[in-house]
Amino acid sequence: MRGAVIHAPGDVRFETVDDAKILKPTDAVIRTAVTCVCGSDLWPYRGAEPTEQAHPMGHEYVGFVEEVGAEVTAFEPGQFVVGSFATSDNTCANCRNGFQSSCLNREFMSTCQAEYVRIPNAQGTLVATDGTPDEKFWPGLLAVSDVMGTGWWAAEAAEVRPGSTAVVVGDGAVGLCAVIAAKEMGAERIIVMSRHEPRQKLAREFGATDIVTERGEEGVARIKELTNGIGADSVLECVGTAQAMRQALHSARPGGGVGFVGVPHEVAVDGRELFFSHVGLRGGPAPVRRYLPDLIDRVLTGRIDPGKVFDLTLPLDQVAEGYRAMDERRAIKALLKP
Repeated sequence: MRGAVIHAPGDVRFETVDDAKILKPTDAVIRTAVTCVCGSDLWPYRGAEPTEQAHPMGHEYVGFVEEVGAEVTAFEPGQFVVGSFATSDNTCANCRNGFQSSCLNREFMSTCQAEYVRIPNAQGTLVATDGTPDEKFWPGLLAVSDVMGTGWWAAEAAEVRPGSTAVVVGDGAVGLCAVIAAKEMGAERIIVMSRHEPRQKLAREFGATDIVTERGEEGVARIKELTNGIGADSVLECVGTAQAMRQALHSARPGGGVGFVGVPHEVAVDGRELFFSHVGLRGGPAPVRRYLPDLIDRVLTGRIDPGKVFDLTLPLDQVAEGYRAMDERRAIKALLKP
């Protein structure tokens, strides 16, 4: 089969890779319906994470079951399924506590920009839809497998409440989906920090009430100005840089919450400063599997449409252009069709 392989920073190729196969009785193999490039894929693409040897890429997927292992009884070939970027057995103590992304048998997906994908822990990772959804829903369901689920976790971790004020730091796909989540959780005011007009427009469409273009301490000052000098009830950090984390922590009011879901790069938190701020801090890889049934339903009923974050659609064999477009900020998120 063929799939995306990164060889070095800036060097992604679509080439022949090992066929997806059942390796364990808990595996399934799916035929990819659509997949995509994630903002976190840009870390190795830009050289911020080392690429010591060529390896496959991609962790977002929806598709059709092709084959199942002997211990997978919940699915059968032909079913349309959505899964999480972090696989889970959905039975261990961490899964039962709702943190499937910390499953004791967790494996992170990393081969999804391909024609077929092996899914470990398939029984506890995949959720089947009732029949095959109309193709118009596929982008939204694909978003649910990561960026929408991650945006939802950001809002939950930041403790967004009805009537509250939320700030979203980051205007990528996760940040934009976090706007949807904050809106769905009842935030009355949603302030998005963004400098890019197309992303600002989509943020407003998703429910943002205010846009802040300033960054760093100027951005924090603007947030304080908009919140009577106090700060926001909830701040959703969706970037992963040191500046974004500082911005988030300084934008929250005493007693407020920060949910951080951007994969941290060179982020350090001052424990003494956090202690005296009275700000709560929670984050980590999103427990997407916990949210899948609910988010799938919201997409299929038309209540939310996170698929709008895909503003570039390409054939899968043009995956390298998807990376370039996102790296150059010509696209928010690239959808790939096999």
